[in-house]
Amino acid sequence: MTLDKARQLLQAQASFGGGYQRNGARLVLAEVAAAHGQQAVDALIRELGLDRVFGIEPGTRFDSKDRLRS
Repeated sequence: MTLDKARQLLQAQASFGGGYQRNGARLVLAEVAAAHGQQAVDALIRELGLDRVFGIEPGTRFDSKDRLRS
């Protein structure tokens, strides 16, 4: 997943807020972590204010159990 696509998906999730969207955001961030690393995840969290919207703080680690299954 590209960072631009992740940003678009996360912006959509954040615009709705709520529990289901938080889970969706976590899945997207797990994919970003796998493809681009923790720095990219932290940058998106800060840029999009996901700490405010979902309580997801920079430094939160996402492992393979959080990733989407193909």
